Amino acid sequence: MDDVVAWLLEGDPAVRGQVLRDLTDATDEQIAAERTRAATEGWGARLLAEQGENGLWDGGVYRPGWVDESRPFFDAWTATHFALSLLRELDPDPASPAVRVALDRVREQVRWDIGDRPYFEGEAEPCVNGAVLVNAMWAGEPGDRVVEALLDRRLRREGWNCFDRDGGGTFSFHSTLAVVEGLLSFERAGGSHPEARPARLAAEELLLERSLLHRLSDGEPADPRFALPAFPAWWYYDVLRALDHFRLARPGGDPRLADAIAVLRRLRRPDGRWRIEQTHMGPTLFELSGEEEGHPSRMVTLRALRVLRWWEALPDQSRRSDQEIRPPSSSSSP
Repeated sequence: MDDVVAWLLEGDPAVRGQVLRDLTDATDEQIAAERTRAATEGWGARLLAEQGENGLWDGGVYRPGWVDESRPFFDAWTATHFALSLLRELDPDPASPAVRVALDRVREQVRWDIGDRPYFEGEAEPCVNGAVLVNAMWAGEPGDRVVEALLDRRLRREGWNCFDRDGGGTFSFHSTLAVVEGLLSFERAGGSHPEARPARLAAEELLLERSLLHRLSDGEPADPRFALPAFPAWWYYDVLRALDHFRLARPGGDPRLADAIAVLRRLRRPDGRWRIEQTHMGPTLFELSGEEEGHPSRMVTLRALRVLRWWEALPDQSRRSDQEIRPPSSSSSP
């Protein structure tokens, strides 16, 4: 067995289940057993234990209950929306009894502060609703109302931006990736809406024509932080999160992903592992043991390896040299 895979399998059950599924030839029974353990041991069990009987984590839906809304805004990752998103990324079996109890509590009791809608029906912001839709699909909940809300907030120039209220502005990498993740999960779960797939594909083109990282106007990095993988990524965009999406969205590959793949490869340490390159600051329910900024990360390494495994299995015509960098476009678009 590869030394890095062996190291990954020494980690939390949440890591092991995904490693068995994505990086080994494990049987369905072995994968299912590990995903069940991810709900009763380690990070998954601890996260589930933090939920209140009212369905809330830390007393709030998007913001924790203790936040003073009259004070300046800051990111906090302890409330229900982010706790549920993290639980889904840890990937315990959603049908396991402990997870089912948590999801039923959310469905039956958790409502958004504004609009008083059930959690799984979403709220107003597309960057939030993208993650709500992924969570809903993982939980086996309907997503049609969230899809409608996302399509209603699509920019006239395509893509999404949480800070654009009238629809005439420029797309955001962060918001757009969150939405296309949601729309893809809706499709993969069997959901159907005549406008959903075309909207997703058009928005993905905005990212692809920028090679996931660059400004279209001059080919320079759109934001240097985009090249720094994090876990959890929360609402933030980064190259690994984007590549993990396109692994599923473009299973046949796309040459415009090659620059991002090259960045990912350059971040690999000599020992074959990847680090958490940045941490998105804010209160958390607890620290994920072994997942610290600047140190080798099992979650980042797992995700990077499954992206590279997919990429390297593609036929040559679906890729291009990792050294080939797309020349800047003459377009004035961002």
